[in-house]
Amino acid sequence: MHPTTVEMIGAGLFAIAVLHTFSTKFFEHLAHTRPAHAGLWHLLGEVEAVFGFWALVLVMFMFSIDGKAAATTYLDTQNYTEPLFVFAIMVIAGSKPIIQVARVGVSAIARLLPMPAGMAYFITTLSVVPLMGSLITEPAAMTLAAMLLRDRYYSNPISQRLKYAAIGTLFVNVSIGGTLTPFAAPPVLMVAAKWNWDLMYMLTHFGWKSAIAVLVNASVLTALFAAELRRLPAAPADHPADQVPVAVMMIHMLFLGGVVLFSHHPAVFMGLFLFFLGFTQAYRRYQDPLILREGLMVAFFLAGLVVLGGQQKWWLQPMLANMDATMIYFGATALTAITDNAALTYLGSLVDGLSESFKYALVAGAVTGGGLTVIANAPNPAGFSILRGSFDEGAINPLYLFLAALPPTITAILAFQLL
Repeated sequence: MHPTTVEMIGAGLFAIAVLHTFSTKFFEHLAHTRPAHAGLWHLLGEVEAVFGFWALVLVMFMFSIDGKAAATTYLDTQNYTEPLFVFAIMVIAGSKPIIQVARVGVSAIARLLPMPAGMAYFITTLSVVPLMGSLITEPAAMTLAAMLLRDRYYSNPISQRLKYAAIGTLFVNVSIGGTLTPFAAPPVLMVAAKWNWDLMYMLTHFGWKSAIAVLVNASVLTALFAAELRRLPAAPADHPADQVPVAVMMIHMLFLGGVVLFSHHPAVFMGLFLFFLGFTQAYRRYQDPLILREGLMVAFFLAGLVVLGGQQKWWLQPMLANMDATMIYFGATALTAITDNAALTYLGSLVDGLSESFKYALVAGAVTGGGLTVIANAPNPAGFSILRGSFDEGAINPLYLFLAALPPTITAILAFQLL
């Protein structure tokens, strides 16, 4: 396959964007040490803006090389459902009533565990909530878990080691925890209908292995940082004035369920989202500020990834087609770190005549590597956006994130390859 000029430029810009995501910590540091141009450095240090920025550069090249008609046709034919869905589900899942429901549920489960409260709440947040992603979708699970961790742990003076270890484990557990069903994890959703993967197939081939890996990851992390978790102060009780009526919580849950149910139909779920915004305005006394900015930035990130990713088929698809089942598993795990795992499984699904072992290896590898970087899995930018303000200089070091995600990723490899 001979790439066009635009495709070669797109591949180059994609590589630059990936390198840029690993350099954001450097730009954030410049924003603090070079205040004269802090605005520029902050812009370049925004991970959520990276792919949108380089997608804009690509579109400018397309306009200059192929003309207006070709550029606009390309943009119009890309599928932006995922960015829109992640935006809507992130804002709803991050609302005060939904967070209160999640907090009550996590606390109830944590009380059943025979360990100190700080440890029990921690292990529950990093295991039960990611597995809930198989029902409420991974972006919603990521948003809930990240906000629970932020409010209960990251708001306290915990070590940077614990912060990185927790976010690395969270990213991996959400990526593999959504594989109990065929509709919750983006890389599974891309292929489930075409390959006839139903609920029973997911449970028997992926789900039980994922659940074991999630529980092992959360348990090991809790044990390693047990001393630090025990020293944390008890969670403050909600003031009666801050509690949300059950009716409001139920209405928010209905909005959340509706958006999940119609996740493939942006006209429907965005309509529901607009009704949700109206409801929150009508009952503002039961709301905290919605995370609209964070949601929009994450959607911008994913939309930029869609635009840039569409120019990578010429080299990525032939590479996948030339691998056997073992190679594709480890190849997908590695490639996922530098490209969205849903895009990876989608490109693989375009190859005809794949064996069942190849299909399993492709999807298993894609979800295994989904926690290694912020771009590896669609929900990761949501957790990144919510938690990054708790890190030094308001930035998460991509290399430290990668290293923190390696141990739980190895657990996932063992689960999918040996069990």
